[in-house]
Amino acid sequence: MKKQTKAVRTQTTKTQYREHSTPLFLTSSFTFETAEQGKALFDETEQGNLYSRFSNPSVQEFVDKVCMMEECEEGVATATGMAAVFASMAALLQSGDHILASRALFGSAHQIITQILSKWNISYTYLESTATEQEWEAAILPNTKMVYLETPSNPGLDLVDLEMIGKLCKKHGLIFNVDNCFATPCLQIPAQYGADLVVHSATKFMDGQGRVLGGIVVGKKEYIKDIRFFCRQTGPSMSPFNAWVLSKSLETLELRMEKHCANALELAQALDAHESVKRVNYPFLPSHPQHTLAQQQMTAGGAVITIELEGGFSRISAFMKALKIATLSSNLGDTRTIVTNPYTTTHAKLKEEDKLSLGITPGLLRISVGLEHIEDLIEDFTQAAAISAQ
Repeated sequence: MKKQTKAVRTQTTKTQYREHSTPLFLTSSFTFETAEQGKALFDETEQGNLYSRFSNPSVQEFVDKVCMMEECEEGVATATGMAAVFASMAALLQSGDHILASRALFGSAHQIITQILSKWNISYTYLESTATEQEWEAAILPNTKMVYLETPSNPGLDLVDLEMIGKLCKKHGLIFNVDNCFATPCLQIPAQYGADLVVHSATKFMDGQGRVLGGIVVGKKEYIKDIRFFCRQTGPSMSPFNAWVLSKSLETLELRMEKHCANALELAQALDAHESVKRVNYPFLPSHPQHTLAQQQMTAGGAVITIELEGGFSRISAFMKALKIATLSSNLGDTRTIVTNPYTTTHAKLKEEDKLSLGITPGLLRISVGLEHIEDLIEDFTQAAAISAQ
C-alpha cells in the first residue's frame, strides 16, 4: 500500500464494540489480570501498557503512523515539539560531548544548545547552512557526538544538504538529527539521506488546524531506546486526546500539504513581482540562493515564505494592520494563513548579531500560507503591501 493509504488505514485494533473510527483511550493507567501479569509487564518479559506516562494505545497509533511516513523504525511522542527536540539531545549527549549544528535554528533550539546544554559541559559549534563539505568536516572535533539541523529553517528558509551531512555523519560515526517540521514527510524524508533521528513539532502541519500541542522523535531503535527511557523518567508525555487528534490529522496531511505548497508558490510569485516588496524568500522561487538544492531534496517548496519590507518594524506594523484575512500569531502550519514578525516574536530572545546573521531583521515578515482561496490571499497581501508603502 502507498503511504497515503497507510496513513488513513493504520489504527488501533478494533475492540469488542466493532467501532469504525479509532477509539480514544483516556485513561491514566492500565490493569493487570493477575499479579503474575503485573510482574511480567514490569520486568518486560510481557509487552503491554502500564501507565500513560509510559505508553498509551492512542499515542502509539500516532507514533506508528509517523514512523511509517518518515520510514523510521521506532518513535516517542512528547507533549510539545520543543520537548521532542530537547529529548533527542539530552537523552544521547553527556558532559564533555560536542554538538555540531546549523546556525539557522528556531529560537528555542538555540536556547537549548547555548543556555541549557552548555550548563552540562556540552559544547557546540555553529556553521552556516551554506557551509561546504570541507567546512563541516573541519568543524568535527574528537568529542563531537551529534549533528543537528533544520531544513528548511525557521524562519529564514535556509537549507542544508542532507545527502552531504548524512555521508559525513556515517563516515565519522555521528548521530544525525534533523528537524523536519517545515517540510513534513510529505516533502522530504531525511532517513533516506542517513538521518538517525527526525524530530517534529506536531503542533504545526501535522495537526494543521491550530488545535493541540505535540511533538515526536522517530528514528533508529538504538537511539529511540535511550530517548524512550529519558522521556519515561522525566515525563514529557503526550496527552492521549492530543494523540488521537493528531493521528486523525495525519490522514489528510498529504492533501493539505499539496494545497499549502501550491498556494505558497503562487503567493510568493505575486509578492515577488510587487514593486513595494523588497525581497521574497521561498525555496521553490528561482531567486532563492539554494533553489537547486531545494529541488533536489524536496518535492515542493513548503507552506512558509518570508518577505522583507523597507521601513523596518513600523512598515511591518502598518502592513499587518492593513491585512484583512491573515491572522497575526506566532504559530504556523494552520489551515488559516498566519503572519508574524520573527524579530520581535519567535526569535526576540536572540542576540542582535545572531538575528542579523540569520537574516532576521525588523522588516522581516514570516507568512505561513493557509488553505484559503489563492486569489483572496494574493489580493489581501498585495493591497496590504501597497497601503503600507504609502
